[in-house]
Amino acid sequence: MAVMIVTDSTSRLAPELCQKWGIRQVPLHILDDGSDLRDGVDPIPSDIHDRAKATTAGASPADLAATYREALAASGGDGVVAVHISAALSGTYSAAAAVAREIGPSVRVVNSRAAAMGVGFVALAAAESAGRGDGLDAVEAAARAAIPRGQAFIVVHRLDNLRRGGRIGAAASWLGTALSLKPLLRLDVDGRLVLAQRIRTISKAHAALVDQIAEAAGERPVDVVVHHVDNPDGAEEIAATLTDRLPNLRSLAVTEMGPVLAVHVGGGAVGVCISVEDA
Repeated sequence: MAVMIVTDSTSRLAPELCQKWGIRQVPLHILDDGSDLRDGVDPIPSDIHDRAKATTAGASPADLAATYREALAASGGDGVVAVHISAALSGTYSAAAAVAREIGPSVRVVNSRAAAMGVGFVALAAAESAGRGDGLDAVEAAARAAIPRGQAFIVVHRLDNLRRGGRIGAAASWLGTALSLKPLLRLDVDGRLVLAQRIRTISKAHAALVDQIAEAAGERPVDVVVHHVDNPDGAEEIAATLTDRLPNLRSLAVTEMGPVLAVHVGGGAVGVCISVEDA
């Protein structure tokens, strides 16, 4: 058989990619007005990011265990590599690690230190390794090697959602007095959401985002995904600019950020995840 790959619903992997590589996804949860909605499974209101009482929860231990055991059986005992959203952003990783310890060493859990397609890029690296027939150790190593190749930046239109969600980390000190800012945020090497630049207007923030991506990619081949929350025009504009700015653009896609992350970053947000080829 072959090593199987599991990730979670925040990875934003297209269904056709999951089908191609046999990747299973565990849903995270959105809690709204007494309802527990599973991302990617249950219908979720399109305005969920505007609902002040909406919150999120990580993947449940029961769902993780069921998915891991199913994937392990499908692997014929070859093993499972599970790639999850940054441990600094969600309790999913810690729950996954606990479940994996119960199942045994045939399930390896990787903290992607990423979000959205940043998680997806790491999962795809693992899937490609598994597709070559690599063993469990090599597939896990391929996933971990992909982590430093990724970077992510995001521009938010408002700070209310970040304040409520408590995911802003080291930038929290200026949230109370910086309501007019349109900050450029990034995920640091530990997968924490931190301030990259203080910017006053959306147009300048988007320009700074493009500059940061161009600098990070340099002359290397790069895969890019532009995510948005109810802002397709802004995302398409950034995608077009990146097409012009990146000399070795290997692939580019524009997708929604997904409801779990949308609850935390709010409407209008645009983020970019990249994966660069090793020099």
